Amino acid sequence: MTRSAHRFHIPVMGTGFTIDTPLRVGRYGISSVISLVDDLLIEQMRRYHCEQNGEPYEEISSKSEDSRAKRITAYLDLIDRLLEQQVRELQASPFEKGAEITRYYEMLPDSPLKEEYQQMLTVADAGEKARRQKALRAAAIPGKIDVNIMTKLDRDQYRDGQKLPADRADAMAALRGYANSTLSSSIVFSAGLNTRLYGSLSEFPDFFPDDNGLMKKEIILKVSDFRSAMVQGKYFAKRGLWVSEFRIESGLNCGGHAFATDGILLGPILKEFKQRRAELQEKLGAIYKRALTAQEKALPSTSPQFRVTVQGAITTSMENDFLLHYYEVDATGWGTPFLLVPEAALVDDTHIEKMLAATGDDVYMSEASPLGVPFWNLRTSASEEARRQRNAEGTPGSVCPKKHLAFNCEFSKIPLCTASKAYLKMREKAKADPSSPKSTESCHV
Repeated sequence: MTRSAHRFHIPVMGTGFTIDTPLRVGRYGISSVISLVDDLLIEQMRRYHCEQNGEPYEEISSKSEDSRAKRITAYLDLIDRLLEQQVRELQASPFEKGAEITRYYEMLPDSPLKEEYQQMLTVADAGEKARRQKALRAAAIPGKIDVNIMTKLDRDQYRDGQKLPADRADAMAALRGYANSTLSSSIVFSAGLNTRLYGSLSEFPDFFPDDNGLMKKEIILKVSDFRSAMVQGKYFAKRGLWVSEFRIESGLNCGGHAFATDGILLGPILKEFKQRRAELQEKLGAIYKRALTAQEKALPSTSPQFRVTVQGAITTSMENDFLLHYYEVDATGWGTPFLLVPEAALVDDTHIEKMLAATGDDVYMSEASPLGVPFWNLRTSASEEARRQRNAEGTPGSVCPKKHLAFNCEFSKIPLCTASKAYLKMREKAKADPSSPKSTESCHV
């Protein structure tokens, strides 16, 4: 898969902050990640961008068959088309100050491609200059439109009180939506191993190499340490699936969640990857080739390689350079700093002002996440203010209209979100009457 010269990406941030970031920065060669959690938001964004770009729009109702997967496919196909159009326009723009293609090359890091651009600027011969510019136009490729699925957010779906087949569960449907899209990019799996989700990847040919050993869609795993990379990498390799990138994330600042790793900091984790990278490559490569041979699938002419990247809590260019050069990672991910860049992320002005004004006392580790993981929260955010207002009015909890985090079956056969009004009412009732029966229904998580 062809990559731009940039050695950083913009990670997924929330369900909405990077929902259309590829249309904001992708034409400049910057890769970013879209969350596939909220298909209602995705459908709303598809309608918005269709209207903005004169594209036909036909609603995909939540009541239609397999609506979640279809919404995701339709949106990703739209983003793919619009970014392709942006790139064509960029490539056709003149090499002059303020032009899109000039902006593309001026923003590139030091690299052979940047050197070719700088050499073109010094050429006096008109014919030679035009030849070099033609080559540079073709080399101005976009960043990737990657997607993210939190593997634990695989809520089973119910209709009329009856559980639907497993392939209609949230993560399963999101995977199908991505797999059926026109994108040639990567899917980022985060939050741990989900065997039924990972097992279903074998159903989609885009994740397997073609006759030239190339994959249209690649797999990226977010991992907390080397052991996790080895275990999950083997799981995929045994099924003839290759992990193209291990994305290490700071456990102390992971999209708001704090996944502390028993006191092991990021440095020692990266050091182990640096020291044992060849071992990981050799073991996974051998398993992968055996699996492809057993399945009678095309074998790559050369052993596939994986990238090692790191993201989270990077705040300065000095830190970034240290990670790239000392730990020899292939790229880095910058998240929170881009929340302050409206050209890159979808954040309203009021929230940006609150983040800029925030002090150390305004950011605290809370129990706000229904996932049961400590969560870094901003006291002045609109959601926190709304929560405090509901508590003051004696109506705690969310109405939970989308139910994406509804996993708890403690009091109900239908899973509930632990932050919902319904769950909190049932919990208070159980506290008042400890003898009241609890549900025995099992929940898939």
